[in-house]
Amino acid sequence: MNIENLFLMRHELLLIAFAMVVLFLEVSWGTKSKTPIINISIILFGIITLIGFVPAETGSLFGGSFVLDNIRIMMKNVLNIGVFIILLQASYWLRTDDLKTRISEFVILMISTLIGMNFMISSGDFLMFYLGLELATIPIAALAAYDRLRNRSGEAGIKLILMSALSSGILLYGLSMIYGTTGSIYFDEVATRISGNGLQTMAFLFFFAGMGFKIAIVPFHLWTADVYEGAPVSVTSYLSVISKGAAIFIFTIVMFTVFKNLAAIWHNVLYASILLTITVGNLFALRQQNLKRFLAFSSISQAGFLLLGVIGGNQMGMASIVFYVLVYIFSNLAAFGVVGAISNITGKENIDDYNGLYHTNPKLSLVMLIGLFSLAGIPPVAGFFGKFFLFMAAAEKGLYILVLLAVINTIISLYYYLLVVRAMFLVKSDTAIPHFKNDTTTRISLLLCVAGIFVLGLASFFFEYIRELSFGM
Repeated sequence: MNIENLFLMRHELLLIAFAMVVLFLEVSWGTKSKTPIINISIILFGIITLIGFVPAETGSLFGGSFVLDNIRIMMKNVLNIGVFIILLQASYWLRTDDLKTRISEFVILMISTLIGMNFMISSGDFLMFYLGLELATIPIAALAAYDRLRNRSGEAGIKLILMSALSSGILLYGLSMIYGTTGSIYFDEVATRISGNGLQTMAFLFFFAGMGFKIAIVPFHLWTADVYEGAPVSVTSYLSVISKGAAIFIFTIVMFTVFKNLAAIWHNVLYASILLTITVGNLFALRQQNLKRFLAFSSISQAGFLLLGVIGGNQMGMASIVFYVLVYIFSNLAAFGVVGAISNITGKENIDDYNGLYHTNPKLSLVMLIGLFSLAGIPPVAGFFGKFFLFMAAAEKGLYILVLLAVINTIISLYYYLLVVRAMFLVKSDTAIPHFKNDTTTRISLLLCVAGIFVLGLASFFFEYIRELSFGM
């Protein structure tokens, strides 16, 4: 290995350098106001995001522990886009009196988790996978508890770290079984030695349970609503799109490579999980009044739709997952951006608080409408095409009944998304949220989300581009 080969890790190296720059700014800034650090961080991370799209070499490092191919590069770029938008949306919140002296810590923790996710996505063995997973998980618990003046934020951090420890233990136990039965931790070698005996089947179930927590699929979803509600809105956004997206990426890679010989077993497990996840997520979303809990159960349901690409077990499934995660980032962050903007100004987070919002804040209402319509899968916005490609991936395997049930659940989800739309546009209120003007970074983030939703809905060739990348995996 020479120095040129290290540039295969350009995403990770750039993020490490970025974290070091932020740390240097924190040390050198002294006791002066540190609010400019967030602007510098946004600009630097925007540059890093653009660099990620520059064509690069592919290959492997450290004897195959670190693997980089075109589809993994796209996965990392998708996550970078989401983090960039979240930093824009968090800018106003980080400037408040209690947080303006702790901006650097927030940025460094968020970038640390992203570094872990990148290593996890590029992992070629279970050791790199687990180290990346833990690096991605531990700082998130600190982020969930970041709002020290709110007890619920501390509670969210405690619940997240305890559940993460439990799920990691279960996952690690499954990985030890895999190593014990195959004698290797490398994905390629393990794949050739998986025979489907009882111990290996048990190892897969432990692996699935551990990853089920990270993705928040039923029945491993119970932590989601409490943590999402208690955490700051920007952290909830990160959990719902970046953390979930990274987890589903590596889960898909492992299922398609390591456990491909157990397809007959995990097909049945995924079939049941998809139905339970979509249905339970939808039914519980119907009962919610708090918008963060509402979007939490919505994200659980969306995880079920993403699993349709996994159960497809083909290149169409891989491409549809990457495409839908990108669509989901724009759609969910549009909704969370509005929730965060209103919460920062008024502290209101319930659906009833949005009664008559269109008459006082029409632009925010339209952004929320577009985001929710995309999550529901209404044409011509991107969410419709994202779900359509996921359905096609499952249909190619002949899973027509599963696709039909997923479509029925899509109709159910449309109903509860329209509850929010009804509150904003049709219900009149004498105590509607008064008109206010958002800061520049929030407006830019919402504009990017809306543009992404419409561009991805119209540019179907982008899906074909992702599909071509997935053939190189």
